[in-house]
Amino acid sequence: MYVCSCFGITEAQVKQHAEDGACTPRQIASACKAGTDCGSCVRRIQALLGRGACPRRELADQGRPVLAELPGAVGLDEAA
Repeated sequence: MYVCSCFGITEAQVKQHAEDGACTPRQIASACKAGTDCGSCVRRIQALLGRGACPRRELADQGRPVLAELPGAVGLDEAA
C-alpha cells in the first residue's frame, strides 16, 4: 500500500528504511523523499514508526556515532 503518493513510496519501503535506522519522519524523508512534497503522508509515517526501538537512538545512548551507521546517509563534510 502506498504511503506517499507524491513519490510512490510504499509502506514496506518506509518499514525497510526504519529497519535500516531511520527513526523519524525527517530521517525517512532523507532516505526516500516521502513527506517532502505535500506532507499529507507525514502522520502515516509517524504511525508506522510508532514508538518502537530506534537503532540510532540506541547508538547515541551508547556514545557511538549514529550518522555513519545509516546506509546512504550524507555526512556533514560530504554535503558541502
